[in-house]
Amino acid sequence: MSITPQELAKRVLRTEWEHLSKAERRVVEAVLARATVSRNPEAAPAEAPTFGERLADQIAKFGGSWTFILGFLAVLALWVVLNIIITARRGSTFDPYPYILLNLFLSMLASLQAPVIMMSQNRQAIKDRSDAASDYEVNLKAEIEIRRLHEKLDDIRETRWEELVQMQREQIEYLKALVPK
Repeated sequence: MSITPQELAKRVLRTEWEHLSKAERRVVEAVLARATVSRNPEAAPAEAPTFGERLADQIAKFGGSWTFILGFLAVLALWVVLNIIITARRGSTFDPYPYILLNLFLSMLASLQAPVIMMSQNRQAIKDRSDAASDYEVNLKAEIEIRRLHEKLDDIRETRWEELVQMQREQIEYLKALVPK
C-alpha cells in the first residue's frame, strides 16, 4: 500500500500539501522514505568559521569567565596598590588618584570587548536557530510516526472487533441450536 506525501499530510497533519512549509514537506517525504531527518549536533557546520569568528568566540568565552573577572580585579588592585606605593615613596605617581589613565584603559577595553562579544552571540543565535529548526523537524517526524501508529492500532482494533462480533454471532447460533425450543 503506497501513500503519497499529499495524502499523508492531509490524513495525519490534517493540512493540505500546499499549506506545509519546506521543513514540513521534507519531514513528510522523509517519513514515507523511512529516512532520518535528524542530524548530529556535534557534526561540523556547513562552513568553517573564519579567523575573526573563532577569535570573537574565544574572546567572548574568556571575557565571560571567572578567570577573566578575577584576573581583571587583580590587575585593578595592583594598579591602585602600585600608585599608592609609588606615591608614598616618591611623592608622585604615574596615574594620580582619580585614575584617569586607568579609566581610559577600562573604556577602551569595554568599547572593544562589547562588539566582539556581540559578534559571538550573533553566531551562537544563528546556531541556536538552526538547532531549533532541526529539533522541530525531528519532533514533527516523531509526531507523524506516532499518529500513523495510532491509525494502525485503530485499524487493528476495528478489524479485531468485527472478528469478535462475528465469533459472538456464531456462538449464539451454536447455543440456539443446542437449546431446544
